[in-house]
Order: sequence, then C-alpha cells, then structure tokens
Amino acid sequence: MDVLARANALRAAGRSIVSLAVGQPSDPAPAIVRQAAARALEGGSIGYTDALGRRDLREAIARHYREHYGVDVPIARIVVTTGSSAGFNLAFLAMFDPGDKVAITVPGYPAYRNILKAFGLDVVEIDLEGAAYLTAARLGEVHRKEGLKGLLFASPANPTGAITPPEALEKLVVATRAMGIAAISDEIYHRLSYTSGDVTALCFGEDVTIINSFSKYYCMTGWRIGWMVVPERLVRAIERIQQSLYISAPELSQIGAAKAFDATDELEIVRGRYLENRTLLGKALPELGFPLAAPMDGAFYAYCDISRHSNDSMEFATKMLDEAGVAATPGRDFDPFEGARYMRFSYAGSNADIAEAVTRLTSWLK
Repeated sequence: MDVLARANALRAAGRSIVSLAVGQPSDPAPAIVRQAAARALEGGSIGYTDALGRRDLREAIARHYREHYGVDVPIARIVVTTGSSAGFNLAFLAMFDPGDKVAITVPGYPAYRNILKAFGLDVVEIDLEGAAYLTAARLGEVHRKEGLKGLLFASPANPTGAITPPEALEKLVVATRAMGIAAISDEIYHRLSYTSGDVTALCFGEDVTIINSFSKYYCMTGWRIGWMVVPERLVRAIERIQQSLYISAPELSQIGAAKAFDATDELEIVRGRYLENRTLLGKALPELGFPLAAPMDGAFYAYCDISRHSNDSMEFATKMLDEAGVAATPGRDFDPFEGARYMRFSYAGSNADIAEAVTRLTSWLK
C-alpha cells in the first residue's frame, strides 16, 4: 500500500508510472455481468438477501463445481461472501478459538497473518525450505512441534504463483485429516493455472473448507463478491456469524456474479493476455538479475530474488519507482523473515504495460 500510494502521488504530479504492484486485473467485469447488474439497478429493488446468499448464485456455483471439477456440492454447503476477505473472517471465527495455532506458509498473502492475529489466533509460519509448495511431510514436522489446530494453504499461491500438484495436494489433505488439523484451501486463483488443470481440495474430502472469489479470473475485484464451500457441520455457525457481521453479501454484486460463469469466452481472452505477459516476464526478469523464487505456474505473479541488486526490497522498490517509474511490491509483507531479498511483480496489466516495464527496467539497471 505504501508503494501504491507513492505511485499515485507521482502520477498526480504528472509522472508516467507503470504499475506491476497490485494483484488486480486491468480488465472490467465481463459484459454479461455488467448488463445483469444494470438491469437490476433499473428495476430499483436491491436489498438484503439470505445470509447464505441468493439461491440463483449458489446454484450457479454448484453447477460450476460439477462442470469444472466434476464434484457435486450441495447448495446447502455454499456460502456467498463479501469477497474472499469476508470468507477468511467467517472461516476463522467458526473454526477456531483464541489461542489456537493455525499454520500458513511463507511467503504468503499477508492478510492471512493479519486477520488471524486480529482474532487472537497463534500464527505458525511454515518455512518451505526452498520448496515451491507445502508437503504432507513438512506439515507433519511442524505439527509434531507446534500442535496445530488449523492449516491454510493456497494453490496457485500468492505471491509465487506456484501450484501444488494433485498428488501432493491429496497427501496434504489426507495428512490434515489424520492429524486432526482443520484445513482451509484458498482457491481464489483457480482458472488461472497455466501448467496443469485446476484441482479443488474438495476432490479429496468434504471436510475441507474452500474459499474462492470472483475477483481474479472473473475481473470483479471492486464488486466484493466471493464464496465458500464448507463442511455441513459449519453451515449454521457461519450463517449466524455472517448475519451478525455483514447481514449478506451485496445483492447487486450477487446478481452480476450469477452470470459470471457464462462469460468464459470473454474471460479466456483476458487469460490469454496473462499468458503472453507471463512469457515475457518469465524470460526478462532472470536476464535482468531477478531469478524466480518459484515457478510461475498460475495466478499472475512473478516472485523474484533481488539480492543481486539489493538486500532491502522496500528501499529498492522506492528507488525503482522514483527513478524508473515502475512499481512493484516488496517481499517483506509476504515473508517477514526473508522478504527483504524478494519482490513480487504482477503481470495482470496490459501487454503494453508489461513490455514498457521491461524496457524501463532494462534501461535503468544498465
């Protein structure tokens, strides 16, 4: 956020800034989504919905699981949320008590850590020790030492884009069950997998809590709309917490989101641009002295080691922004231990922006 604020200030002062900092699609929501929302606004009746969400949207989500993953999910286990952020809040509150130990991996999305701490939970950060993803064996090592109550993992991951292979994902889910660890799978970057197909953790059991969103693949960040698939035993608790905290997700966003699954043709064009950007950055960054810390399997991020140039990613990001006009995200938010050596570059922007960023960085580093 500090980098973003600085970039905005420079733009306001007339500077040309190319941002590879924010994990947000540059495209608008699909046309069919915007049209559905516009019709609803014309009708004028936008209000509260059931705490679990509108039935038509929950049915659309259930249909998506059947068609995309081959998994049958009863709509009774689907909860519509105010973005994935609310999903994390609901999951943590329903599943854990203050003082419980919940594990996340580093590097990882910083809001995981911040929300868990805000709820009085004890965050256990698992060092992947150079691996791209968490394995069942590594989880077992940490659990024997810490006595974990919960585990949150993501595939594709933020900030690395790494994907957990299906066989490793299955072993991880089976291990959490055997060790009595409640599992939460963040699948917000599904449909943005480039090296393999999407595999939901639900394939390996109904006891996993799934959190997903319309923000990334569906280009609906500002609509603040997401969903959860939860074990049946958690539905009533989550429904009551949702009613107390949010009443319901915004109905206008729910109406639009119900059409998002019908926009695949439009969205695949956007995904195609990400693939082009991925190819360009995947070649350019190592040549510029930014070796990749993990394979760019999915999402729209490249997480790079900058130690050839600096050992302070925040200072380096500020200098790069001021002198080259390119914004990127320092690694310290994603990894409080080694993050000073890393930076995240987002390639969610246009092809022209990514190409311009590479040109500017090449000139600046020379």
